[in-house]
Amino acid sequence: MVSRRSFLHQSWVSPLFLFVVVVALAASSADGSRTPRVPCYFIFGDSLYDSGNNNNLNTLAKVNYSPYGIDLPAGPTGRFSNGQTTADAIGEILGFKDFIPPFASNPDDRQILVGVNYASGSAGILVESGKQGQLRNHEVTVSRIVEILGSKVAAFEYLGQCLYICNSGNNDYINNYILPQSTAIRNQYNPDQFAALLITQYSAQINRLYELGARKVALAGISNIGCTPSLIATLGTNGAPCVNSVNQLVVPFNTRLKSLISQLKLSYPDAKFAYLDSVRVGTLVGAAFRIRATPCCQVSTVTGLCLPNTVPCSRRPSYLFWDAFHPTELANQLAAPLFFPAIQRIL
Repeated sequence: MVSRRSFLHQSWVSPLFLFVVVVALAASSADGSRTPRVPCYFIFGDSLYDSGNNNNLNTLAKVNYSPYGIDLPAGPTGRFSNGQTTADAIGEILGFKDFIPPFASNPDDRQILVGVNYASGSAGILVESGKQGQLRNHEVTVSRIVEILGSKVAAFEYLGQCLYICNSGNNDYINNYILPQSTAIRNQYNPDQFAALLITQYSAQINRLYELGARKVALAGISNIGCTPSLIATLGTNGAPCVNSVNQLVVPFNTRLKSLISQLKLSYPDAKFAYLDSVRVGTLVGAAFRIRATPCCQVSTVTGLCLPNTVPCSRRPSYLFWDAFHPTELANQLAAPLFFPAIQRIL
């Protein structure tokens, strides 16, 4: 839930910022005193949702060090933020008192029945964008739940009541299609063809998730990644607030994702699917912050992540971005209740 901190009374916050905070507080506090809306919550995606799955991997895409987690009681957990992710904040709105554990933490039987977070930094839809194995990990979870509940019928009846949230595609563009050295893939696929390739593979993954018992699935679109500090610094904006050419590249993906959701609804009438409009929500949340193109922490010129053990900005509530790619905790907390109406319709 969005913290009721003293910054709400500071003179340097904008009226729009205060408005969005009030809306978010009202939405996120409405469900805080009751049992969760769903019995379990499963999270798939990339670094925007990662809660520590990369901590023990041999990868540059991990953040289990300071100043990450500076605003969490537990400190650095592997979340690519100073605090909560949007998936965490959605979990609080749903009524979960604790964070959903990452798969890499080997959750026990009690925890696994509440849900698992599989999200992994650098993961994408394509293998080339970052291997993930999230569906394979979920297959392990489903097998365990079958054992815990005593039968596949009981397990799938239970799993059908859970919420599944997926956030994929960002890295297929950031770490693949728009890289200067990725001329081969750009020559092979124009933006619409590349989006079609992604959606074809994503469709197979969502179909597999359905086969594993998912019946309430929320799929997030790609946000305006051309507004991230990294791409602004790397590509330039020609005087615009964002790299508009990059934002236009992901439009076909979001359009095709909406069409995929419509197809899924027809193919699986016993399931519910929702589209999470990351562009709309990101635009609204972004407008509430004074500093939108500068990271709060000092970042590596190689990875765009915070340099270890450096001191971040002190006025974190005025920053939209924590590092060169990922939003601050407050931005995530404000985004969650704006996504929630779409989620609520499938519960």
